[in-house]
Amino acid sequence: MPNIKSAKKRVKVISTKTLRNQMLKSNLKTVIKKFESAVLENDKAKAQEAFTVAVKRIDQATAKGIIKKNTASRKKSQMALKLNKISA
Repeated sequence: MPNIKSAKKRVKVISTKTLRNQMLKSNLKTVIKKFESAVLENDKAKAQEAFTVAVKRIDQATAKGIIKKNTASRKKSQMALKLNKISA
């Protein structure tokens, strides 16, 4: 445990940021799973809607530094391929 006031503050701030990051990551995983389930059901409309939400959340996570830019790009690309493979 730190003794210096500024070090104590850093511990507190880091724990707050860690919680925020976990919350955003968890939400991102949930949104991606919803998209995956819509793809498995072959529901094009539902998958399209889930894709839009997922891409937005991926971009938000990237902007906040939760995931890297290339990772976000790869995830979006993979999702787009899956969406396009669904038969209309």
